[in-house]
Amino acid sequence: MIAITVKLFAAYQEAYNLPELNLEVPLHTPVSEVLNRILREHPELEQWRNLTRFGVNFQFVEPDTILQNGDEVALIPPVSGG
Repeated sequence: MIAITVKLFAAYQEAYNLPELNLEVPLHTPVSEVLNRILREHPELEQWRNLTRFGVNFQFVEPDTILQNGDEVALIPPVSGG
């Protein structure tokens, strides 16, 4: 298992009422699996699945990017504001 920090924004932060989560995931876990896990816990967020971008350690990455111990993952849904 590896430890990661998941930064939550917009709807994800609202669902958890937290700015971040500390998770343990198996070795060789792709970043997309973090989103899958969150959607299992909060199915009301499913509408954001195909619109969410992934960041790892302050860089945008593809969904199949494999996570490493200590990575900081950002789930970035579309946001609006003024």
